[in-house]
Amino acid sequence: MIALRLLGRRTVGGIRRLNPDRFYGIKGGMTTEMPGLIQLWYRFENWLAEHAGEDYASLLPGASDDEIRRLEDGLGFPLREDVKGMIRLHDGVTERRSSKQPGAFLLGYSLLGVDGIISSHRDLVSMVENSREEGDEESVVGRIADERWVPLAQDITGDLLFVDHRHHYAGEIGEMSFGDPEYRMLWPRMDLMLEDLCNSVENRTPITSVPRIPYVHEGRMLEWHVQGVQR
Repeated sequence: MIALRLLGRRTVGGIRRLNPDRFYGIKGGMTTEMPGLIQLWYRFENWLAEHAGEDYASLLPGASDDEIRRLEDGLGFPLREDVKGMIRLHDGVTERRSSKQPGAFLLGYSLLGVDGIISSHRDLVSMVENSREEGDEESVVGRIADERWVPLAQDITGDLLFVDHRHHYAGEIGEMSFGDPEYRMLWPRMDLMLEDLCNSVENRTPITSVPRIPYVHEGRMLEWHVQGVQR
């Protein structure tokens, strides 16, 4: 577990845990929920390193606190701690220009960095504003776009995974596909998403309501095939 060794570990009740103070370099570290989330991410990342090396190599270094503040300024509201934690780990992946390139290991979506999140969020805001101008708000806002959706990952067609920041839906992981009349809620929390991803790649079991099964393409990149669809 190379990544864990680099960050440092401490033992609590016989269980090895990441040292959040060492990772963030700030007094107090993360919130009480965050170490579990970070451990899950590194469990997934270490699997990529062992089985999908080009995906692992596509991960970029984490964003600085200044960059995260710039992101929050661009969004117009504060980010959830789980989102900030993910961006501190990796500021996205190397940009993909075709489906044959690595980096789309999150159900076929590429992890976005600060600039990508800002750009994709602007697209969502534009969709909301246009719907209001056209009197079509009810079929758009909160269904296929919302100002308080924070893009997490995007595929090459523009479809999104996002983290909901609306009050009654805060923390939910949603999937927005162009052409669908409404987004799909995939997980109620990010840690549950990561746990499912880890279990799925380790055991080759399907996840999400539209069953997707992990497959390593050419020994270099992780793909997700919809169960029952021939390829």
